[in-house]
Amino acid sequence: MEESTVFMNRELSWLKFNERVLEEAENTRTPLCERLSFASIYQSNLDEFFMVRVGSLVDQNQVSPTMRENKTNMTPQEQIDAVIAAVNGLNARRDAVYAQLMAEVEKVGVRIVDFRKISKTESERLERYYDMEIAPLISPSIVSRRQPFPFLKNREIYAAVVLERKNGKQKLGIIPCNAGVFPRLIEVSADKRTFMLAEELILHRGVKLERLWGGCCWCFIYKAFPGYFVKAKSLIRVTRNADIDPDALYEEDLDYREFMVELIKKRKRLAPVRVEMSRELDGNIVKTLCKYMDVDSRYVFRGTAPLDLSFLFQVQDILRQQSELFYGKRIPQKSVLLRSGESLLAQIREGDKLLSYPYESMKTFIDMLNEAANDDSVVSIKMTLYRVARQSQVVEALIEAAENGKDVLVLVELKARFDEENNIEWSRRLEEAGCNVIYGLDGYKVHSKLCLITRRVNGQTEYVTQIGTGNYNEKTARLYTDLSLMTANEDIGREADSVFRALAKGETVEHTEHLLVAPHCLQNRVLDMIDDEIIHARRGEPAYIGVKINSLTDKAIIDRLIAASCAGVRIDLIVRGICCLIAGVPGKTENIRVISIVGRFLEHSRVYIFGTPERERVYIASADFMTRNTLRRVEVAAPVTDPALRARLHHLFDTMLSDNQQARRMLPDGRYVRLQAGENAPVTAQEQLYQEAYDRAAGKQAQG
Repeated sequence: MEESTVFMNRELSWLKFNERVLEEAENTRTPLCERLSFASIYQSNLDEFFMVRVGSLVDQNQVSPTMRENKTNMTPQEQIDAVIAAVNGLNARRDAVYAQLMAEVEKVGVRIVDFRKISKTESERLERYYDMEIAPLISPSIVSRRQPFPFLKNREIYAAVVLERKNGKQKLGIIPCNAGVFPRLIEVSADKRTFMLAEELILHRGVKLERLWGGCCWCFIYKAFPGYFVKAKSLIRVTRNADIDPDALYEEDLDYREFMVELIKKRKRLAPVRVEMSRELDGNIVKTLCKYMDVDSRYVFRGTAPLDLSFLFQVQDILRQQSELFYGKRIPQKSVLLRSGESLLAQIREGDKLLSYPYESMKTFIDMLNEAANDDSVVSIKMTLYRVARQSQVVEALIEAAENGKDVLVLVELKARFDEENNIEWSRRLEEAGCNVIYGLDGYKVHSKLCLITRRVNGQTEYVTQIGTGNYNEKTARLYTDLSLMTANEDIGREADSVFRALAKGETVEHTEHLLVAPHCLQNRVLDMIDDEIIHARRGEPAYIGVKINSLTDKAIIDRLIAASCAGVRIDLIVRGICCLIAGVPGKTENIRVISIVGRFLEHSRVYIFGTPERERVYIASADFMTRNTLRRVEVAAPVTDPALRARLHHLFDTMLSDNQQARRMLPDGRYVRLQAGENAPVTAQEQLYQEAYDRAAGKQAQG
């Protein structure tokens, strides 16, 4: 069998994930307003994909066009071509589902209309609105020798208009549609239920309308471009490359934080990697636009859905009172492992505690931080921050600790893509409060979720360590599934302290016994544990590997998993997103099962299980099995040794494996199919786990 049959290209695998997101917009079992969310998420996911991944491929194609990736042996251009073909197919489905969603939204009382669906009275109202509220805030331009083609901002919408004078000479007019100071949804009728998108209103100022109401109405573009006839028009939206490597550009004599501020500005002006159009334009016009923007016409995508679907969240807000259009309300519950009104630090010293978000509340962790900030025995708090909330209670607790005289060390990762500005602002606040702030390492992102509280009690040093799978972000803790382990284990505390000591010196940990710490002590240890299972399988003994991650791309790990499958190791992989290993291929991966769950909450927790129950090793981790995580980031995985907590992780893992509503299973040809309940009871893992959290909380309350 050809090796390529067990590998899938990374970019195409990611597109299959986004297809699963789009399927949820198509899924009629999902409440209508939640389907709107999935449609918008599909588009925002695709934006980031082009900005980062396609941007990277474009750069590779310019520098090393013959370079081939290590799984499917595709060149950068071959990958780009395959991506373009796949995206065109997916976008056709997006257009269809958008039209379907808008028809269903209209049935529940909200209409999004265009110029063909409004009355004369409504048209006159829009004209007055345009003249008073929009026209003063936009700056139309005509491209000429004296007026260069304007810079089109990343992901903003513009109206492109082909203008013609009576003498036949043509010019190109550009009107920005996202000034940011007028609403995207413009009220068309007094009932506040009929809207037109601002860009549609702006675009159609140049259209001579038919006799829709017994008269002939000229829209208003001639006020902006007097003396011209509108020959053609389209809305356009540019996506720019955001793939900048800060470490490759940084110079030692620069202030790193100010360097990142300037880098963010530079990223906003990088070359386009995609142009979206809402209308068909003449090929020569498209070529002209591409020439002005310095982008290949292959990167032009046309569709009928709006170019930015973020307004769908506003539609949700309008319909918020109709609860049947949304998921049922769920509130994170207080963990039953912890007693109210007692010291959390003391309870953690009694035994390890595990929180599971969003089913359980992150407030417990925040309360622990606040307790540490005000505990006289606490001498220091050390923490890594990758993505935090805009209004972060976590950061406020660290600031309070510093103001109370604690030694607070915070590593703020300024290279957290698209969160840099938020992190820069928080780093300033932390420094002003007296925290010792460091910004990561040369060549490595610090992606670990690690917090270390150090106490001095009766002359002895005590540690409380928290290791998580997700960010210290109160908002995402309600939307993402994540795990948080809190332990007073001295061995783990000492190793966590060694991680922070290394980071403070700009170094990485070279050796650990208990924690798995990338870049030097994670991939190799994972490979060793896979090898152990291979040995057991070859002896004829039961062997097992269970892994829950977001993505699987690390070829060294994939190769070893294939070897384990061939040896007879049973392997369950729950991989939400990219999976470059194809499961179920006879003679290669027939002992591997891959499922992906896309549902109400973003599956984000990482769990590693190696071995059968009597000898298993179980970890929770911040790291996916991607080379960037295992070899180019600082990541931490922590062993879960408490039998009750391990049993809980097994239950969580097994519940997801039993999902037959939101889970898809990978087939040997790389396709994913939604699992069906059949004769079995329907299982939606996320709903079941949330209900169990409610039941535990109710049971504890009843006992109390």
